[in-house]
Amino acid sequence: MINLVVSDLKKNFGGLHVLKGVSFEINGPELIGLIGPNGAGKTTLTNVLDGAIKPNSGTVYLGGDRIDQLQPYEVARHGLGRTFQVTRSFRRMTVLENLLVPALALDQGLSRSEINDKAMEVLEFLTVDHLRNEFAQSLSGGQQKLLELGRLLMLNPDVIILDEPFAGVHPKLMEIIYKYIERVNDNGTAIILISHQMDSIFSLCKRLLVLNYGDLIADGTPEVVKNDPTVIEAYLRVDEEDMSLIHISETTRQDAIS
Repeated sequence: MINLVVSDLKKNFGGLHVLKGVSFEINGPELIGLIGPNGAGKTTLTNVLDGAIKPNSGTVYLGGDRIDQLQPYEVARHGLGRTFQVTRSFRRMTVLENLLVPALALDQGLSRSEINDKAMEVLEFLTVDHLRNEFAQSLSGGQQKLLELGRLLMLNPDVIILDEPFAGVHPKLMEIIYKYIERVNDNGTAIILISHQMDSIFSLCKRLLVLNYGDLIADGTPEVVKNDPTVIEAYLRVDEEDMSLIHISETTRQDAIS
């Protein structure tokens, strides 16, 4: 069973306290939204979780193993991967070659033929197998997001952090990304979704974590969080009429995909 335990994480940059004792736990294939205003600490938390930076104090355990002092490639081997707000594909390599890179780099004990077969399975899962011989630089923004998700799936992660997966994506392709996030989650992968698009967060996620200037100020269902006065004041800053727009957006999306 997936078990990610984040305990009392603190991170300072000089005199700036960016994370102030953040703690939460993920059990099983949860789909969790991580929200907060600019400067709340979302990027720093993500960088600590994936090993890019080390906390000043606190711990992160995944599956019983401590990972907060590991390098990013070691964290990936333990089962936690991430995407980036600005996609980082190898633009002069084909879509298929992009998928082969992480699997070959981490040496999972598979033959080249087995890795190639697995890559084709991932491409078919994401319904982009027809693009396998296209260069990554020719893909649209939304297709780049799917490619980055595919590269993560090559590592069989237990936990995926998706950083702004809908940014710069055409609305029609956004609906496709919605569906694949749900499919990956349904297949047993825990997902932490970071997005400034509140309609997407409230529609997809059953649990929200809210950061505000380094403090975790809320952890609960979307219904509880969106009615939390502290969250409204710190981040959402919307009145009742604006929150009704989120509800309308959720209803519209459900109608569109039903």
